[in-house]
Parts: sequence; structure tokens; C-alpha cells
Amino acid sequence: MQAPRIIRVPILPLGIINAHLVEGAAGCVLVDAGLPGSEGKVARALARIGRSWKDLKLIVVTHAHVDHAGGAAALRERSGAPIVAHAAERAHLIGQAPMTFCPTGWFGRLFVKTPLIHEPYTPADPDILLSGDETLDLTPFGVEGIVKHTAGHTAGSLSVQLTSREALVGDLLASGVLLGGILRTRHAIRPPFEESPEAVGAELERLVEAGMQTFHIGHGGPLDAREVLRHAHILRHLQPGPAHPQRAA
Repeated sequence: MQAPRIIRVPILPLGIINAHLVEGAAGCVLVDAGLPGSEGKVARALARIGRSWKDLKLIVVTHAHVDHAGGAAALRERSGAPIVAHAAERAHLIGQAPMTFCPTGWFGRLFVKTPLIHEPYTPADPDILLSGDETLDLTPFGVEGIVKHTAGHTAGSLSVQLTSREALVGDLLASGVLLGGILRTRHAIRPPFEESPEAVGAELERLVEAGMQTFHIGHGGPLDAREVLRHAHILRHLQPGPAHPQRAA
């Protein structure tokens, strides 16, 4: 089986929101589904590499925030590809429970007051539900790698770990000024929201220890292992402060 190839799918310009296609010999896996209405962007990304909807074998939703899960239902309808998510995110994905948001700084506190993060989306009940620390082998979907539970950004955050020593980690970390690719795109920062920085730091360290060298992220990036490890060490030594989770309207 050929080494996986990663194709960034810009949902918004300048790396502000990214989805990613992972292309293997026998098909493609989409990591994150973007905002509602993102299916045209995914279709164009598939066409650019000579693929079509029939080549999309799996949709990985790293977590239930609208910019990662909002297009999942429509993408499944177009492609027939199953959706995989973690059981801790299911109530949010099906619209049964609102998301909570734990801002990491002033940008998160402002962002949570904007309508974008609260935009409703078509519920998407996962076809494959991982529980606990269960992993999913991607080989049956044409890609060499696994989907694994990496809690911290949200309780049910997932990451993809490839045999090419690349990881797709959703919002475990971000880069750039505010978000995305304006400046300092190779400098890791905390995303606007994060439930447990200590848990995120531990997961990032484990991924680096497992041999991951390049990290593809939902906002900005990619980042190399040295920068990820620097960021992880900072997270692990943050003084715990009062959490002020805010619930979606």
C-alpha cells in the first residue's frame, strides 16, 4: 500500500479553517467536514487529485464544533462514506446537547459571543462510534493509519495517526496570529477553546513519542514535532485556573 498523501482543503482562506483529505492507494479519508455548505470545496479538492465522491471511503469528525462537523451530514449524503466520531461527542453531533466552550484567552472570550461558533448544523449520527480509548484501523478504508482518542480540546476529540509519521489532530493546537496563516504559521498556539490543557499536552507528547513528525491542524499549520513538543511542555506546566465554560445558545 502506498504512503498516504495529505491534501489540505481550505474551508476558509489563509488556513483559518482546514479540512484534510488523506489519499491512499484504494481511496481517500476526509478528516473533518468543515462548516455547513463545505461539500463543494471537498468535491473540488477531490477533483484536483483525480478523485470523485466514490473514492471517499470515510469521514472522520475530530470533534463536534461547527467548523469541524457542520458539513458531515451533507458529505455523507453525497459520498455514501460513513462518519466516525467518539461517543463523547455524539450528543452534540445529533443535536441532543449543546456544546460548551472553555475560552483560552481574550480571543476565545470574544469569539464565543459571535454567531459563527453557534451556527446550527444538520445532525449527523455517526455510523462508527469509538468509545473510551478504542482505535479504528484505517486499512479497510484504503489508508495506512489509525484513528485514536486524544481528549483535551473536547472530551471526545479524535486524531488520525498515519504510518507516514504524520498526524491530523483537529484542534489539539493551532498556529498563526489569532488563527490561520497570516503570520507565524509555524508557531503553535492554543486554540480559542480548550477543555483541558494538561490532557492536550499529554496527548501531544504521546504522539511525538509514537514517532509523529508533522502535525496537520484545523487552524493554520502544519507544525513540526519539535514545535509541537515545545507547546506540549508549556501546556503541561500551566497553572490550573478557574474554568468558565460557556454553553452554546
